[in-house]
Amino acid sequence: MGHREQLLVAARQLLEDKGYAHITARDLVAASGTNLASIGYHFGSKAGLLNAALGMVFEEWTTQLTTAALAEPDASPIERAHLAWAALLDSLTGRRALLVSFMEALAQADRDPQLREQLAGMYRNTRRHVAELVAAALDASVADPRCTAVASWVMAVCDGLSMQWLLDPASTPAGEHLLRGLADLRAISE
Repeated sequence: MGHREQLLVAARQLLEDKGYAHITARDLVAASGTNLASIGYHFGSKAGLLNAALGMVFEEWTTQLTTAALAEPDASPIERAHLAWAALLDSLTGRRALLVSFMEALAQADRDPQLREQLAGMYRNTRRHVAELVAAALDASVADPRCTAVASWVMAVCDGLSMQWLLDPASTPAGEHLLRGLADLRAISE
């Protein structure tokens, strides 16, 4: 493994151990066995490295939820959303520290244009990926605006569930409650 990979592995672990807001460049160097110059050379700054590590975590989580959503090939789009919500809720306990690190990064994004753009890029990539899954489920073109709309809605639900869970895990709705709420909303609107 080269310095770049060593730094990413160390940053990911430190995001779990210390949180985004409490990691120093010296922590990253000590955990990776590299040097301060490697951070600047490969990532431009400590923030650039931490943001790249957050991007890796974002991609891992997206892949995990995608795998869950596609676990049943004959599932309807609503059933796939339910599978993704259930997988999200099941995974939160093991990812609490990473979720807190992500929230710490979000809190700093308004004052750091580079961080804001990197986080926005992660959301754009995830939205595009989820829209591709929706397009496949609907046998539609990814250019169909419904695909992006559904992807955005699914992501908003996942983000909202995650934030609710951070604050009050016992009161966070289960996937079945979300599915029932969606059905009730549709019934009320008809």
